[in-house]
Amino acid sequence: MFIFPDLGGAEAAESWYLALLGFAEHFRTSSPPKIRLCVHCLQAVFPFKPPQRIEARTHLQLGSVLYHHTKNSEQARSHLEKAVSIQQFEDVKFEAASLLSELYCQENSVDAAKPLLRKAIQISQQTPYWHCRLLFQLAQLHTLEKDLVSACDLLGVGAEYARVVGSEYTRALFLLSKGMLLLMERKLQEVHPLLTLCGQIVENWQGNPIQKESLRVFFLVLQVTHYLDAGQVKSVKPCLKQLQQCIQTISTLHDDEILPSNPADLFHWLPKEHMCVLVYLVTVMHSMQAGYLEKAQKYTDKALMQLEKLKMLDCSPILSSFQVILLEHIIMCRLVTGHKATALQEISQVCQLCQQSPRLFSNHAAQLHTLLGLYCVSVNCMDNAEAQFTTALRLTNHQELWAFIVTNLASVYIREGNRHQELYSLLERINPDHSFPVSSHCLRAAAFYVRGLFSFFQGRYNEAKRFLRETLKMSNAEDLNRLTACSLVLLGHIFYVLGNHRESNNMVVPAMQLASKIPDMSVQLWSSALLRDLNKACGNAMDAHEAAQMHQNFSQQLLQDHIEACSLPEHNLITWTDGPPPVQFQAQNGPNTSLASLL
Repeated sequence: MFIFPDLGGAEAAESWYLALLGFAEHFRTSSPPKIRLCVHCLQAVFPFKPPQRIEARTHLQLGSVLYHHTKNSEQARSHLEKAVSIQQFEDVKFEAASLLSELYCQENSVDAAKPLLRKAIQISQQTPYWHCRLLFQLAQLHTLEKDLVSACDLLGVGAEYARVVGSEYTRALFLLSKGMLLLMERKLQEVHPLLTLCGQIVENWQGNPIQKESLRVFFLVLQVTHYLDAGQVKSVKPCLKQLQQCIQTISTLHDDEILPSNPADLFHWLPKEHMCVLVYLVTVMHSMQAGYLEKAQKYTDKALMQLEKLKMLDCSPILSSFQVILLEHIIMCRLVTGHKATALQEISQVCQLCQQSPRLFSNHAAQLHTLLGLYCVSVNCMDNAEAQFTTALRLTNHQELWAFIVTNLASVYIREGNRHQELYSLLERINPDHSFPVSSHCLRAAAFYVRGLFSFFQGRYNEAKRFLRETLKMSNAEDLNRLTACSLVLLGHIFYVLGNHRESNNMVVPAMQLASKIPDMSVQLWSSALLRDLNKACGNAMDAHEAAQMHQNFSQQLLQDHIEACSLPEHNLITWTDGPPPVQFQAQNGPNTSLASLL
């Protein structure tokens, strides 16, 4: 405890205050921080009956230290509420209101946070930095509550305010943020003119090079994700290339220490390191959709390595979101390349991340059950696959994810062979010939493939060929390599059944080449079996033997991976269909080694 002399006068008051503040800062920045001593120093200000400005600032500092460094939220809230209640000192009031609303949200008191922010916004119009920051904060709060209409309205107000105070940079930030929410709402007619306006503002704005490039990254990320949501893998390539060049430019720029002259410009969208991870992430998304799975693996490894480094120093929730989305994509790649055991362990990793954050789980529960459904299909546990997909459908409102799940559930019903009523109901809801529920080129092509698969199993070969040729036309238009490979091998199978060996060979050989390039283990297995039978039927003994050897090799690899996956304790996740992810898993008695689903 420090003992202070009885000092009087403004000059002395300032010196004792600065001394206490200096001690408090010393203890706060010590290694390790000495928070208790820091708090004692700040509390020692009040017995001196300081001027109101110092009193308000000290309450703010105590509230901030207690909120960020301790679990004593009650005292933190008390100090911040006092800082907000002291009149006149608006800079203190706005900072305290911002921090207090964060604390309210952490305590699930969102209804207390909203009016606090609205009042602060109302009285902060003469303080551009805080007015913009509080608008962003309230918009984010509405977004977290999935009230995207209110969030968009606030971002629109912010954009107009930024224009009035002469900040084109922050106007662009507001507009791009609004564009992001409009994309989430699928309001594409509003998105297109907004992104066009944003592009013009970004190109015309002359200011800090890092801020300008960060705006370009934000703009290009929205464009790339818009294309990928639409399943336009080929069309997105120019934008993706620009985005990758842009992040390279940012990495060579040095942070400018000079502060902007306009206080409304004092914002950054994301740190450079976060932007780098985000660009890796959208590259992985593109590579997975296009069927460049080795490239997806390469960029996932880079991004996860960068994330591990960042998470040592930064506990920002967005890093965990990036990590989960990366894992979701690489898990799908693993299932295609025949690495089910690794995929299952990564699904378990996503579960662990979601256990640490209820919000993360709420946002990714449907995706997690979808991944488990895909894993179940890969190990031929069709009842569990149906249960997982049904759970995912119950948990999602996202149209594209819904269509993806329904398409996969339909393929499960086709393979089971005895679910005609449910299957017809699903196929009617994703009819690619009319009223397809989403605008995604990729998902519509996949719906044609599922129709073709169903027609094939029913022996309606001409109808199957029509659907599969439509899939080929669409997948070739946008370089959807995996759909192309699947369609070619199924067409090859149809021609083989019809006795047209030459046409079958013309389909199966390119299917095998493309599947090897992806690489898609299931299509390679299927293609090698067809090549074996084709060559045998045509009397090509050596080629038939070579294809048979390939088929045996693929079978052995898949069987070994199948047994390993089913033997893992995490395999029991396939029975989880309700509530939060289970904390632990029991060991399996024995694996199901059937590979019928792959043949």
